[in-house]
Amino acid sequence: MFKNFFKNNTKMTTENTTNDEIVDQTPIENNEIDSDTLDSGIEERVEEISREEQLTQDLASEKDKFLRLFAEFENYKRRTSKERVELFKTANQEVLLAMLPVLDDFDRAIAEIKKTDDNILIQGVELIQEKLKSTLVSKGLEEVEIKAGDAFDADFAEAITQIPAPSAKLKGKIVDVIEKGYKLGDKIIRFPKVVIGN
Repeated sequence: MFKNFFKNNTKMTTENTTNDEIVDQTPIENNEIDSDTLDSGIEERVEEISREEQLTQDLASEKDKFLRLFAEFENYKRRTSKERVELFKTANQEVLLAMLPVLDDFDRAIAEIKKTDDNILIQGVELIQEKLKSTLVSKGLEEVEIKAGDAFDADFAEAITQIPAPSAKLKGKIVDVIEKGYKLGDKIIRFPKVVIGN
């Protein structure tokens, strides 16, 4: 068995030697030309690949810039539309704030006129006051609901002063409302001024 193995091994060696001689007989110049051609071909492929990679990177960079710009523009549109809606809601705020002292004067006038017996004058002033109130309410003005005996909340009222509470139930609560508060939509534009029991 080992003899057959050695015989086969010997044959292979003889064939290999013959092949090596054939390869060695090819001219050396052709081998050099082929390697130069291969080198230049490889360099061209490397350049093509690097150009493709460069273009791919440039494209990715431009896509990234585009997406960021698009997102920024979308945020800008949302922000401006939100600001526009808020502006429409509170566009009358300055005018309404200027009208609040007139409402306060009507309240004081009615309180003083009620001390007299002139019912026609009282009705006339109340009619004008109601017309002014209904006009302001149609523009979004609402009165902040707060009255004596309510618990004091600094988020919805402004404490002017503290006085000794007339009763134990009014300790830490609102004793009197000095000036009414108003809101425009959900935003309080003037806080009610109150006196707190101590």
